[in-house]
Amino acid sequence: MEQVENVSLKLERGFLKQIENVMKKHRYMTKTEFIREAIRDKLTELEKQEMLKAVDRVFGSSKRKTTDEELHRAREKLEKIYDKRYGLK
Repeated sequence: MEQVENVSLKLERGFLKQIENVMKKHRYMTKTEFIREAIRDKLTELEKQEMLKAVDRVFGSSKRKTTDEELHRAREKLEKIYDKRYGLK
């Protein structure tokens, strides 16, 4: 079982009210549940941006006559990222 650590968070009253309104609308039971999901979504978005940058570097480098070996290495790197993130293997 993974260890759990408490994190304290201070939020402005207006921001907290916004969160509570969204929670009610989307039927979240607790603020913790809502915040965890928001953090997971942000992490996923950042990982997606990193992957897109990696793909962009590969295609950008193809203008410099990218070798098949370089493309193969880039594809393997992206596969590992996808595998880790989405549990594909």
